[in-house]
Amino acid sequence: MEQTPSPADLSRPVVILASVERELLQLVRELYAEPVDDSPARGIWRSESATGPIYLAVSGIGKVNAAVTATLLLERFAPRLLINTGCGGAYRGSGLKVGDLAVAIAEIYGDEGVLTVDGWHSLELIGIPSVERKGNRYSNEFPLSMQVAGKVFQFATSLGLPVKRGKFITVSTCSGTTNRGDELSSRFGGICENMEGAAVAHVALLYDTPLLEVRGISNMVEDRDISKWDIPRSVEMAQRFLYKCIERGLL
Repeated sequence: MEQTPSPADLSRPVVILASVERELLQLVRELYAEPVDDSPARGIWRSESATGPIYLAVSGIGKVNAAVTATLLLERFAPRLLINTGCGGAYRGSGLKVGDLAVAIAEIYGDEGVLTVDGWHSLELIGIPSVERKGNRYSNEFPLSMQVAGKVFQFATSLGLPVKRGKFITVSTCSGTTNRGDELSSRFGGICENMEGAAVAHVALLYDTPLLEVRGISNMVEDRDISKWDIPRSVEMAQRFLYKCIERGLL
């Protein structure tokens, strides 16, 4: 049974974050969102839904832009839910194809670590956690809201949409070879990669804010061939699905 947000929750907004405008503009149009003029971010819009206000914001590409913008939004709006969306590249063996949807259960820093003579090691080798909260230590991997992820995954399945859920990997250097994609997928058990998600998950954890991440698959992680990519389709799929979730009152 779906949970209805309490009156206290409804006074707090949902914030949707993406790295570039094309990953949000369809939602902006469908939600009749209006620009927020005094925004310090690259672009921010506000709308109203049946479950409360919604803000949509552009962060810019990469982990630093995403972390800074997420921090500004969490400080300013104290949302009850943060959503990260956009496109992503799927690893071989994930079961994903171009145009499919992916829902994150965890986000992982794929680049951060220590390179030694016996190979790569995670940040755990240093012994200083990235985040320490409520007795738990987090180095490379950050949990997302399993409750929200499960709810939207089941909804996507009920609509007959092609969707997978699993761990996402965030990189600073996009994987442009099949070998690199296979290496990361094998090392972390991830299904797809992006350039911002782990930084957003890191900040959300610091602020004890539930995070949902939904991405449309724009390409397979293989030897780089842009002619096989379909970014417009991937971002349309992700935004169309999030709009249906908002329309249904799931978020």
